[in-house]
Amino acid sequence: MRYSYYPGCSLHSTASEYDLSTRAVMEALGVELVELSDWNCCGASSGHASSHFLTYALPLRNLILAEKQAAGDLLVPCAACYNLLKTADYKMASRDGEAESLNSEMQTIMGRRYEGRVQVRHVLEVLALPEIRRKIAAGVTRPLSGLKVAAYYGCLLSRPPQVVAFEDNPEQPTTMDAVLRLAGAEPVPWWGKTDCCGASLAISQPGLVETMVGRIVSAASYAGATALVTACPLCQSNLDTRQAPGQEMMPVFFITELLGLALGLAGSDKWLRRHMCDTQPVLAGVGGSLTAAHGKAGM
Repeated sequence: MRYSYYPGCSLHSTASEYDLSTRAVMEALGVELVELSDWNCCGASSGHASSHFLTYALPLRNLILAEKQAAGDLLVPCAACYNLLKTADYKMASRDGEAESLNSEMQTIMGRRYEGRVQVRHVLEVLALPEIRRKIAAGVTRPLSGLKVAAYYGCLLSRPPQVVAFEDNPEQPTTMDAVLRLAGAEPVPWWGKTDCCGASLAISQPGLVETMVGRIVSAASYAGATALVTACPLCQSNLDTRQAPGQEMMPVFFITELLGLALGLAGSDKWLRRHMCDTQPVLAGVGGSLTAAHGKAGM
């Protein structure tokens, strides 16, 4: 199984632990990732906020590159990148006047048009494939038994549902929960799965984001979770860094980090040491087999 791989800007910088763990997990599951050659920023979130043309043109360039590379569908771990790439694909599929004008302009710029032959896949979609689920179940060597987690999907994996959602019910997504169960963790039922974390308002309105993050963390804690799990770099950053002083800190994992631990993969010390909320107490409570697989939190 092979995919073109679009890491996006965050996974090559502030969320490098998501990139490292995604690559490690996919390799362990027999999935080959071919990083998209000469990829560019998808525009999240300043590009699409400043230019209607860039909203489509930036992700569209990556879609054209993926078609040219011909290494399979395009795997995208970042929820924001996934949303914008899916939005561009959806726009081009409409074949309306604006879409045709965009394609003509890309033909002039790149010498190629977008033909719509690439499917954009989020990492959760691939992890939920039946053959991958079987490999996860067979490969777990350190089950996350006793770890109660709140699967947090955020906004961009479920909205707008006609464009991006791969869930039967985007208001009550279950894909991440199912994957976490395969790893031995216990996802809790809770109401905050798709609440907004505040996204890039963390820069312009940090107080508002702290309030929103506080509600999410409190809801997860009330439901019995001891950790949050996400598949979005911006969500992870907000949830990990914007918890209110004095509030009991809750660690926030990427789904691939926990899968990597459950599969017994090397390198988790590089992933977990980048977290701001200390992961050690929660993982130590899961079992001795996990405590040696991670390092002290901190940059």
